[in-house]
Amino acid sequence: MIVHDANHDAPSRRTLEERIGHVFVRPDLLDLALTHSSWANERGGGEHAHNERLEFLGDAVLELCVSAQLYRRFPHMREGQLTRMRAHLVSTVSLAERARKLGLDALLKLGRGEESQGGRSRDTVLSDALEAVLAAVYEDGGFVAAQNCVARIFADRWPENAEPSMPKDCKTRLQEITQQRFGGVPQYVRVGASGPDHARIFEILLRLPDGTEIRATGSSCKKAEQDAARQALERLTLD
Repeated sequence: MIVHDANHDAPSRRTLEERIGHVFVRPDLLDLALTHSSWANERGGGEHAHNERLEFLGDAVLELCVSAQLYRRFPHMREGQLTRMRAHLVSTVSLAERARKLGLDALLKLGRGEESQGGRSRDTVLSDALEAVLAAVYEDGGFVAAQNCVARIFADRWPENAEPSMPKDCKTRLQEITQQRFGGVPQYVRVGASGPDHARIFEILLRLPDGTEIRATGSSCKKAEQDAARQALERLTLD
């Protein structure tokens, strides 16, 4: 069992609750959402003593909440446009920026090793933590609470109109480039997974139409695919 100094944590936690617009009935959920696996592992915590399960749930909660917001805001927009807008809003970079604005970087509980390696400023760590917080809100207050929280967190990021030039996610950009350059689309193949159940790492093989192969890993297949696409875009840009 992990024991925390409530007097030290309370003011910062209250500030976070004010920023996201949700006061936790079960503050232990927020505590769990802010606990990185490195912290729990260094203290002998089990697989349920950190935020990775919440991050798994939060990924789905976030996608549904953002999809619902965009669906209502743009009733005449086509599916492809909505998909690109959503991908931009829920990208790792976007979520990490939102997490910093909320102050999650200062509240995260990291192990000594992760801390020394710059985990507090790493986009993937911060985006995962934000997803975990949203899952905690969902578990504590239900879907309406999660919707309100997402609307508040992204209040200054919702697009006002359908902008054709809105940045696209790496997979979308790569597909468009390979179709134009090679007349074909990239293929993503899951080649394996490693690590314990609570900290799985997935490996993806990306094959481009010209035969180029790129491998990437991530805490989910989706994240590994995006990283592989990012690497491919960098190579194609340099060619």
